[in-house]
Amino acid sequence: MASFILATTNVHKVEEIRAILAPFDVTLVPRPTDVPDVVEDGDTLEDNALLKARALVAATGVGAIADDTGLFVDALGGRPGVRSARFAGENATNEQNVAKLLAQMQHVALENRAAHFRTVAAVAYPDGDSATALGQLDGWIALAREGSHGFGYDPIFCVEERGGVSLASLTSRQKHEVSHRGRAFRALTAVLHDY
Repeated sequence: MASFILATTNVHKVEEIRAILAPFDVTLVPRPTDVPDVVEDGDTLEDNALLKARALVAATGVGAIADDTGLFVDALGGRPGVRSARFAGENATNEQNVAKLLAQMQHVALENRAAHFRTVAAVAYPDGDSATALGQLDGWIALAREGSHGFGYDPIFCVEERGGVSLASLTSRQKHEVSHRGRAFRALTAVLHDY
């Protein structure tokens, strides 16, 4: 299997993606530090994942893997969605995003807090070929933070198939087994090829 540059600069995502792909015959190369950030101005997760992967291929001439993830909350009409990382502003921290979401949900009853995470994982090749894979995790937004693992919205996302515990309450291994990111990247391995 060929090596792929991992497009993300998010250290938490790098750790997760490496752990998820460890059982597969995939070699991940760190993103070169001289490659500028990619403007994520796509309308969908797929648009943004492909933008990032293709930008890394254009900058390096090497195949690249990228992803984009969004949290879609029913009571907020699907927001924050594709803008999840920037929900509280362009340079918002995880804490600021979580605080804004909890504030907007403060008067929403527990039975109306359904949500799901979606990740689109993408691969792009030097010859212009590309592919994507989707992973989704259903659950709901907690009333308050719970757990000390993970990052982003993990402390307030309750996992339906784990009885309602938050993603941040799961160990890394447990999270990778069920997570949107784990599902997307495992699905992506089925379409990866040498180049």
